[in-house]
Amino acid sequence: MNPVGQPLQLKVNYKRLGVFAFIGLVLFILFQVLPSTASDTLEQQNTKVISKEQAKDAAVAFAQNTLHLQIDMNKEALVTYQSKSDLYGYLSREKLLDKYNKTYEKNYPYDVFRVRLTEKGGNGHTDIDVHMNSGKVVAFSVTPQYSKYAAAMAEPNKERRDNKLRVVEGNMTLQDKEKLADPWLQKMGLDASKLKVSTEGNKPGLVYTDPGKSIGNSNLQLKFAFEDGVIHSYQPAFSVPAEHTAYVNKETSKAKWLTTLGYGLLTIVLGILAIVYSALTRHQTSFKRGIFLSTFYFAVSTFSAYNLLPVFEAEGLTGFGLSIAMTVQAIFNLAMSALLYFSLVGGDGLWRKAGLNAWARAKEPGYGPYVLHSMFTGYLWAFILMGVQSVIYIVLDKTIHSWSTTDATQSPYNMLYPWLLPIMAWMAGISEEAIYRLFGIPMMKKLFRNTFVACLIPTVIWALGHTLYPIYPVITRPIELTIIGLIFSFIFLKHGYIAVMFSHVVFDSVLMSFSLFALGDVPDIIAGIVTIIMPAIVAYIVYLYNSNKRKGKSTMPQHGWQ
Repeated sequence: MNPVGQPLQLKVNYKRLGVFAFIGLVLFILFQVLPSTASDTLEQQNTKVISKEQAKDAAVAFAQNTLHLQIDMNKEALVTYQSKSDLYGYLSREKLLDKYNKTYEKNYPYDVFRVRLTEKGGNGHTDIDVHMNSGKVVAFSVTPQYSKYAAAMAEPNKERRDNKLRVVEGNMTLQDKEKLADPWLQKMGLDASKLKVSTEGNKPGLVYTDPGKSIGNSNLQLKFAFEDGVIHSYQPAFSVPAEHTAYVNKETSKAKWLTTLGYGLLTIVLGILAIVYSALTRHQTSFKRGIFLSTFYFAVSTFSAYNLLPVFEAEGLTGFGLSIAMTVQAIFNLAMSALLYFSLVGGDGLWRKAGLNAWARAKEPGYGPYVLHSMFTGYLWAFILMGVQSVIYIVLDKTIHSWSTTDATQSPYNMLYPWLLPIMAWMAGISEEAIYRLFGIPMMKKLFRNTFVACLIPTVIWALGHTLYPIYPVITRPIELTIIGLIFSFIFLKHGYIAVMFSHVVFDSVLMSFSLFALGDVPDIIAGIVTIIMPAIVAYIVYLYNSNKRKGKSTMPQHGWQ
């Protein structure tokens, strides 16, 4: 990090850093990319995924020819990716994914395209689940215009919920339900005589269990739901053991507390301190400095929320409800942008007051080359971090037996513009390095007078903000990111904010680009490649702009004492 008033320069041993970067890249490719040693999440992408248009066509054909529904083709179908994350998580935890994929996945997938079709005359909608590889319809749900099924299911008390569901069903007997279900079992190629009815006579719904199809402690269940004397839905799925569900619920509850108190509350405290120290160090900094980055953050975060519109629509949010949700999200984004702004101003002020130039200004001599070298350094450190992350994953898998599951709400399949997913890497790199490194470190150093502790505390706060990711045990990500965050802190202390921001952006961009590669479409693959090289393009543009600006100034007539 440069002293204030000194020429901008990065002291980097590129040869040594390049060797470590190469090792990190090799480790990343070996343990996270290559199919033979990749994670289960990447292994499942071996088969070609059908397009959403193909999924829609399969759903329409099924609705018209099998369900005999009149579909309004003038209404646009909503196609989203849905996942049985509980089942996937159980299989992942028990190392049964490969066996399941070879044995049952073709007929009972955990990942599907769900197509929502509108019936003519506004008579409700139908959700049809389509296999993402074969295009085969595997489940359906028919919801009439004035359906009361969803409202009954929303009842938190189990006893009251069961009573409401029986009323919604039309007080059907078990024999009535079996009579309606039998033709569907035949259509699906199943023999009812070989199935076991798992539903008691006075319980809502109808569940068959197939004793001949099991994996681990999970058995195939064929679930029927009813409304007004007819079938409301059919959903075949393997059961999830109660112990696994209880474990996940307990871990999720723990994650919510860690996120709320460890991350949310302490980040608010940092935000308040940032406002205070922005005022106290106003003579060392400028309140103009953070405006552009904060505005950029607000724009990207707001667009990212809009980009997830299919997720909101799949959850039933439309019209006024959707507007309220987007407004609340915009207010939250505005608050986070304000936190970023004051962290940039306050952090810059604290470092300059200490005599160090942590965040170089564009008007300083040598700024263009400085940004260019910061970008090079950022790429090399990002490759190192990717290797470190790979080693951490292996160690955690062998020690605390970490495992992960799917999250449909964060999937590129559920984005309006999946190719713009990696722009979130810039949002994370700019904001997190500003809040937890540029401001967090000097703030903590004022309190504890120890550099390592000053780096550790904001890093742990940052790490706790990632506990709600579907990775278990929930302590997995805090352990991983505390190590990664301390390396970010080292990069920051050695090279400054711009270098660590680039390293964070590149690190996230590479990881996010693989989500685009997995989609398999040429535009998404190209977008993934562009994502990886975008930090270099941005740095080079800054370099050229700054160089041209300097040349322009040097050609102006000079005035002064002769």
